[in-house]
Amino acid sequence: MADNVLHVEHITMQFGGVVAVNDLTLDVDQGEIVALIGPNGAGKTTAFNCVTGVYEPTNGLVSFRGQPIIQNHPQGKMRAQYAGEHGDLYKTAMVKTPDQITRLGIARTFQNIRLFGNLTVFENVLIAKHMRAKQNVLSATFRLNYREEERMRREAMELLEIQGMAHLRDETASSLPYGLQRRVEIARALATDPTLLLLDEPAAGMNPQETQELTEFIVRIKDQYHLSVFMIEHHMDLVMQISQRIYVLDFGKLIAQGTPREVQNDPEVIKAYLGVADNA
Repeated sequence: MADNVLHVEHITMQFGGVVAVNDLTLDVDQGEIVALIGPNGAGKTTAFNCVTGVYEPTNGLVSFRGQPIIQNHPQGKMRAQYAGEHGDLYKTAMVKTPDQITRLGIARTFQNIRLFGNLTVFENVLIAKHMRAKQNVLSATFRLNYREEERMRREAMELLEIQGMAHLRDETASSLPYGLQRRVEIARALATDPTLLLLDEPAAGMNPQETQELTEFIVRIKDQYHLSVFMIEHHMDLVMQISQRIYVLDFGKLIAQGTPREVQNDPEVIKAYLGVADNA
């Protein structure tokens, strides 16, 4: 599909005898907000780690904008099927590193905030800008790249201004309230100029007001930066409010997919995740 941004096909991630993700297939299209939900331990973050090169999946394929970025041999009965469908694609395993995947245009945040706590807000965002810097040891040592450095500093500041965080530029990241730290982490991800933004439980630990502000923030940056967003989230109000489509994992297996309304009314999802009243 011309508008497909992320395609995950039959991804399996096995740790010894534990299958954390089991034959997962999903898509994220241009301009969509897609959610991946499920109980704790369902394999959601493992799936993110497979997409971003943190893990090499046991089997499967991940494509970004039509190009394979992660692939591995299927095993057992799946091998013949894959060979027939994909020809030589699975002859060798290939996993791009997280930094290579970021340069392609996939950025992510983490379930546990990973800011540089002792650095300022501005420095945290500027660091991400350096990911696309065209410099080497010589140019950095003799400051031959000072124009590029000035550009990166200007763009980092513009990003903070656009996100309404310019007044926080000199604040130490660890001193900020939890909700603002989350927004700084997202701003740092945006500084890498992504096409696809992966958010791992962005509303975790937030109060209802912070969650609502984050909900509006995600929609705004999606439109502002022409992003596709793929997120893991437990706050169902947030998920149902802004997601176009939802995938549901349980014990590593995809048990449902569809629009928020379809997923909300799926008996298997209600049983596994959303819960059933005692007197139902």
